[in-house]
Amino acid sequence: MSAIQFIATTPSDLIQEIKKEIIPELKKQLSKEFQPKEPTDYLTRQEVCELLSIDMSTLHRWRKDGVLIAYGLGNRIYFKRNEIQELIEKNRLK
Repeated sequence: MSAIQFIATTPSDLIQEIKKEIIPELKKQLSKEFQPKEPTDYLTRQEVCELLSIDMSTLHRWRKDGVLIAYGLGNRIYFKRNEIQELIEKNRLK
């Protein structure tokens, strides 16, 4: 961004300079910071077991050991799909 001098600047020149220089720069900076978030997709215990090809007891043990984080709503338990995908990627064979 360049410096703006107010000496002998008319109000209309100042407005034009703001529109031309400052507003586009602010838009660029704000668009980097405020990106729309993807909605969180939740999976049931059964869906996680099917996705990972594991037994319910394995899922319970992994939850107890802190391998997976469970989220409860009432008496139901859910897991975040993105966290399951991260676990798969992290443990992927190279």
